[in-house]
Amino acid sequence: MPETRYRPRRSMIFAPGDNPRMCLKALDTGADMVCIDLEDAVAPGDKDAARDGAVGIFRDLDPRATGPETVVRINSLHSLDGLKDVAALASLPNPPTGFMLTKVKGPGEVAMLDDVLSDAGAASFLHVIIETNEALDQAFDIARSSRRARSLLFGAIDMAADLRTTNDWENLLFARSRVVHAAAGAGIDLIDVPWLDLEDMEGLRDEARRCASLGFTGKAAIHPKQIPVLNETFSPAADEVALAREIIAAFEAGDGGLVVHRGKLIEKPVLRSMQRIVAIADAQ
Repeated sequence: MPETRYRPRRSMIFAPGDNPRMCLKALDTGADMVCIDLEDAVAPGDKDAARDGAVGIFRDLDPRATGPETVVRINSLHSLDGLKDVAALASLPNPPTGFMLTKVKGPGEVAMLDDVLSDAGAASFLHVIIETNEALDQAFDIARSSRRARSLLFGAIDMAADLRTTNDWENLLFARSRVVHAAAGAGIDLIDVPWLDLEDMEGLRDEARRCASLGFTGKAAIHPKQIPVLNETFSPAADEVALAREIIAAFEAGDGGLVVHRGKLIEKPVLRSMQRIVAIADAQ
């Protein structure tokens, strides 16, 4: 299920599903993705109201309009609320662009939701949160379990609890690296957990840079003021884009699996990375 155009997923902001006004405001924050949250942001007694609110939002959204990719984080498929979420939203004339799966334990859940969406005639993509040790162990299979999959998300807080450690960079470096491997192997995006200290913008920038260096393609936000930092950090610099265009042109002009550019030997596997850089630049 290929996308008709490349979508940058540098930044994503969450909005609680039981606050339609906040959800609509999130569409104008400059984030690449807006996630209407029916799970963690909604109290157990408000789940039905939040679901109804999300149905109203997606019913009114024009799927042809330009703007952020709008997805919905549903409750666990192991819960009645999660099943209600899917039933209510998948059957809409214009269903969400994407469904975000939580508390996933293995690839079977992703494949099952794929089947349900196909049965409903929904063309929605899938975004899967890796937030348990069990999911981490099967991350590679989860990433490849559906052609609808477009990203993995790393849930650091729940992961730290499951691993009996704290949410520190060093403690979760192995887990993050494993999810990078899974997402890269499947050719899909990888989004990191939000930075929770709204006053520490340098801390946000530092962690975002570490994530980008490690192989993440974006990071979630909890406030609009974080989004410009994320969009900047996960965007290629102008000189990177120029170099990528030159290397792509050199391969197109040649007929082999390697080229010499600026005195350096460049092999064809590098071409995919260069094409991605240009795609991100052209999509902004």
